[in-house]
This record gives sequence, structure tokens and C-alpha cells, in this order.
Amino acid sequence: MDRPNILLLISDQHSKYHLGCYGDPLVRTPNLDRLAHSGMRFTNTYCASPVCAPSRMSFLTARTPSKNRVWNNNHLLHSGIPTFAHALGLAGYETALIGRMHFNGHDQRHGFEIRPLGEYGAIHPGASRQGAPLFQNISQATTGQSRIAVESAGRGYASYHVFDETVADFTSNWLQEKARTPPDRPFAAVAGFLLPHCPFIGHKELFDYYYDRVDIPEHTPNEPAAIRKFKQIRGLYPPLPEERIRVARAAYFAMCEFLDTQIGKILNTLRETGLDKNTLVIYCSDHGEMAGEHGCWWKSSYYEGSVGVPLIVSQPGVVPQNTVSDLICNLIDIGPTLIDMSDGDPLPYADGQSFWPLLTGGQASNHSNETFSEHLGQEGIPSCMIRTGPWKCYTYHDNTPPVLYNLQDDPGELHDLGTDARHEEIRTTLLHRLYEHWDPNAVLQESAILDRDMDVLTRWGRKIQPRLEDTLPVPEGAEELELL
Repeated sequence: MDRPNILLLISDQHSKYHLGCYGDPLVRTPNLDRLAHSGMRFTNTYCASPVCAPSRMSFLTARTPSKNRVWNNNHLLHSGIPTFAHALGLAGYETALIGRMHFNGHDQRHGFEIRPLGEYGAIHPGASRQGAPLFQNISQATTGQSRIAVESAGRGYASYHVFDETVADFTSNWLQEKARTPPDRPFAAVAGFLLPHCPFIGHKELFDYYYDRVDIPEHTPNEPAAIRKFKQIRGLYPPLPEERIRVARAAYFAMCEFLDTQIGKILNTLRETGLDKNTLVIYCSDHGEMAGEHGCWWKSSYYEGSVGVPLIVSQPGVVPQNTVSDLICNLIDIGPTLIDMSDGDPLPYADGQSFWPLLTGGQASNHSNETFSEHLGQEGIPSCMIRTGPWKCYTYHDNTPPVLYNLQDDPGELHDLGTDARHEEIRTTLLHRLYEHWDPNAVLQESAILDRDMDVLTRWGRKIQPRLEDTLPVPEGAEELELL
């Protein structure tokens, strides 16, 4: 058999808890469910950082945020760092990026040979978006992590919906063209979506379906001090009224289903063209969304709903059908897996580890079955998490105590053992391992340098207003919103 094509579908802010194939009885994701039934679903996949740009850059380079020196959404990935797109190109693949990836700076490719469709945010720092305003009737703050992002929610249709429909249609057309004129080399395409990232605006019919069906998460007793600080910084005290939670959750669930519909268009095209027979398909998201669980929203925490991500892999006749893996892995493992599959040269200094043997019916015996995630967000405080066996431990570089969960005994993360004297030995062991991997003082020093550099670049971009070829203009007249 010829080497398979690769189609990687990546969404933004999709919690692994809100897909039918991951056990959600409410959220309808029939297309992703079928993909999972045709392949392997991973239950313990994490992102390298629970925020967009650091997670995505690590996903591409197979290096940690600290090795990339990308710790927040303003930091730029250095063009001298190779990505899996470079490696797959060297291995003989035509690499294509269609839609969302959240690159910062002039380099909007980072190894992708072609970019048939750009994105709204493909701009130089400081430069203006092109086309219409991103949102006309709501504040752009609704895309961020503050109380207004939950309070300004409802039903409707906005630029994010338009973008994802565009990505789905463009990818489908691109695949049809590939099927009509088979190239002399396989393709490795990434299709990037914006949904279900906030603002919490659900398509009308879908929102109405979920509104009366959503549940309201219960308050988490004795939450860790680090989570209380997380909430304070983001304005989540006092707790949101139940109606605000209901509206935002209904909108989020509607966005998850809308995304699934767009992905279904692409998967249908694969089947209709026959490309599905020799295409490795991967679905993942860059990080999760808390959607009100534990009283939290968005990402940036180490709860499973935020730092955990869905991962589904399918290829007929290669990946065993309807299988589930509990391997503890990370998005940074995807690149090494694809390179391993393609017989390419490994990326230098990669932290990610291939699980290709597992996908072909064997064992991931060379995989450590352990992973890390780190963050430097609105708190301005470095933090890091380790997950190994049933244990998850994380710590902030401040005066809050570390947090420890046994996910086997406490999958809901309701009982923090971070200050429990009976667990001092395992806590000490995990923190020692964590600090072998992570240097918070170096994070602070290096990010301060990057922030000063970025200030100059942003002011330059604001003054010069450079135009990048991968910028997709925001469409005119697409927004129809009803805030509730």
C-alpha cells in the first residue's frame, strides 16, 4: 500500500467531556462518534499548555513551551525551530495548512508548503484585522477570560461560525481536487477550526435544543487555593447566576454540535472520493473548556476539562476499529507519531514520543506513559503539572500549596490531596520529577525579555500596518446575535 495521506482536524477549546463518544449523553457529535468507532479514542491526552498559542506551537514542534520560549498568546515561535510540517515535507509529503493555527508574527507557515486558506488572525502583532469588525454587536472581550465572556451569551450566528463553515467547504473542495488529480506524493493537511471557542453564541436551532436540557454543575467544596485565585483574577466571584450558566452552557453545547457538523462535511467528502481508504485521520483540540464545571470557565487551569483534550485516530485496515487507549500522552506526541509513520527523520530536541506502534495494534512500549503541561497566563505566575499513573500534581510559583489528585479514585477532582499529610511521599516524588522538567525562575526571566521585545514589535505593527498574505478578511454582514 502507498504511504497514507494525513488529515489532521484541530478545533479550538473543545472539552473531551462534551462528545458523545467520550460519554456525554447530551451533546450530539455523530460525526466524531463515527470517527471514533472506526478507529482509536484516547482517554488521557493532554495539551502542553492549557492556552491557545503555547499549546499549538508545542503541538507543531514536539517541544515544551519552555523549549519553544512560547508561554502566552503574544509570544512568537522562532522560525528557526523545525516543526512536524518541515519533517513531513522532507519525508516526501505535500504539507498544507487550511484555516486556523494562531501563528504570531510574519511567519504564518512554519514549514507548511502551502496555505490554501488563511485565518482572521493571521496578522502581524499590532496590525489591524482585515474586513469587517470581528464582532459587531458584542465586545471582543467575550473571546477572553473574564466574566463578560459568560454574561454576554446567547443564540445566533457570528464570524466564528462563518469561518468554520468556510474551512469545512474549502477543505472538502481541496480534497475533491486531490481525488480528481492524484498527486505524485501524499498530502499531509491540517484543517483548523475556531469553534467551540467563546464567545458563547450558539446557532439558534441548536441553542434552543440544549437550553432546556443542560444541567447546572454543582459547586465544588474545599477547592484548592490556586483555583480560588484563578476565579478571583477572572471575576468569577460572586458565582454566576444559574441563568447565566444555563445560557452559556447551552450556547457552548450548540457550538460543539455545529463544529461536528462541519467536520462531518469533510469526513463525508473523504468517503465520497475514496480518499478515506488510504488517509490517516486525526481529530484533536488545542485545549479544553470548563463550561462551568467546578465554577470555572475557559481554559488555563489544570482541571481535566481544561488541560485534557479529545484525541481520535482512524485509518481503515491499520488502526484497530472501535478501540480505546488509556495511554497518558500529549499533543506534542502527534508530530513524532506522524514522522514515525512516514519513516521521516525525527525532530531534534523533541520532547514528544511516538505512539505509532500502538495505533498499528502493538504496544507503545517506548512511550513513558507520563506527561507535563505548563502555563503562564493572566496570573503572571508560572505553573506546571505532571500526570503519571493515577496521579496528577500541579504547583504554582507562589505561596499557594501544590494540588494533588488521584484520578482513579477521584475522577471528578473533588478531593485535593495537596496538603494531606498521608500523601506527602507521593507528592514530594511528583514535585521532584516536575522540577526536573521545569524552571519557573527561567520562565519569568525569559518571558520578561520576550514581552519587552513584543512591545516594540507591536508598536511597529500598529504604526506600519503590514499586510500578510495569509490574512483572511472578516466577512461583512454575517452577524446575527440575540443575547439572552
